[in-house]
Amino acid sequence: MDIIHHGAKTGVTGSCHELVIGNSSLLVDCGLFQGEENKNNKFDIEFDVKRIEALLITHSHIDHIGRIPWLLAAGFTGPIYATEATAALLPLMLEDGLKIQLGFNSQQCKLFTQLIQQKIRPVPYDCWAKVVLLNGDSVSVRFRQAGHILGSAYIEVELPEQNIVVFSGDLGPCNTPLLTDPVSPDKADVLVIESTYGDKALHDIQQREAHLRKVIEHSLQDGGAILIPAFSVGRTQELLFDIENILADVLTGSSHDNSYRRWKSLPVILDSPLALKVTEQYRHFQEFWSKEAKDRRYMGRHPLSFEQCITIETHQDHIELVNRLKHSGEPAIIVAASGMCAGGRIVNYLEALLSDSRTDVIFAGYQAEGTLGRVLCNGDEVVEIHDQVIDVKANIYQISGYSAHAAQDDLVKFVAGINEGPAVIRVVHGDVAAQTQLAKCLHDCKPEAHVIIAANE
Repeated sequence: MDIIHHGAKTGVTGSCHELVIGNSSLLVDCGLFQGEENKNNKFDIEFDVKRIEALLITHSHIDHIGRIPWLLAAGFTGPIYATEATAALLPLMLEDGLKIQLGFNSQQCKLFTQLIQQKIRPVPYDCWAKVVLLNGDSVSVRFRQAGHILGSAYIEVELPEQNIVVFSGDLGPCNTPLLTDPVSPDKADVLVIESTYGDKALHDIQQREAHLRKVIEHSLQDGGAILIPAFSVGRTQELLFDIENILADVLTGSSHDNSYRRWKSLPVILDSPLALKVTEQYRHFQEFWSKEAKDRRYMGRHPLSFEQCITIETHQDHIELVNRLKHSGEPAIIVAASGMCAGGRIVNYLEALLSDSRTDVIFAGYQAEGTLGRVLCNGDEVVEIHDQVIDVKANIYQISGYSAHAAQDDLVKFVAGINEGPAVIRVVHGDVAAQTQLAKCLHDCKPEAHVIIAANE
């Protein structure tokens, strides 16, 4: 048995790991390189796919699935195993990627997604699936709740000699209000674990809703739009969940109060076709929600589909809304992609509204170097959008606590919870500093384990 890292070895994107078993292998994820890691357009599959029997998907973020079209083009013909929710999200996410990366039209996207759907083998959480290898042996594969986004899983692979290899995928933080927490495996002989925030002690999850409410309250006093750039999977749904809870709390007051009337008339606009489709899947798979989220639903509330939430689908409606807000200055919360303002509909809102001092922009996630989001968070007073120079007069806020990745304390907790093993821990999916810092903590947590930093190999 051997493990080869074809991506996410020295950074956080391009996740792709090959588990070699004799003359066969399994591929865990096949993600897209992004940002600085993709400056040379690293789309091609640079490894032999002939021995790969199956592809196992931990979750549907593009840095874990984005190179699947190139994998198929390289000759991979095997099945694709994923949880039921990931199986539902996978075609949506790949279709969106094909439109952006290759300029596919609707018919081309349809043909490709039909091919993907033929290959997908949905597996319920906590159920073993058997994968037959070339030599006639078989391995068993199980998907366990990872708490990162809807459908996310860490994967247990039981080898013919009954050793268990665990791939963490992306683990979510504990105590988030929408999804359930990850639970450690009982046994792992070998563990491949992410380290995105391996050098960050913890996330400020408990205070994030209070910070969001404070910004909205301030904006309602001044008027103008609140722009929230957000990724379509995970971040958007967490934000809608918190906004609904804020509204539910505020609107328990007197209907004659001025504050009540301002909140009651405040539209919450979801302007992202992909995010809308993903949110529909979040609503469909409510069995994977946390107890807190389910309790709200049982009380008759609709955390992701509340009365004041308005969806914008067509491009024409989007442009009309941008122009209306530019000229009216009326209060509204707009959640739109992309999360780093590197493209998507949020850019049109920023172009129209950044020069208005009544505008508030809330960043609820990491902004990569070179993106418009990073420029705004750095406090630049002038930006260029669509070849237009724009004076930034809007208020810019950053709210922590919305990361879908476990921080160092939760990563260590996950490993400490493994009752038997691991003998070997391979730290991946992080920059060198994050991998190194997490490796030190894991060595203290499991001193008997051999801890390998993938970036140093």
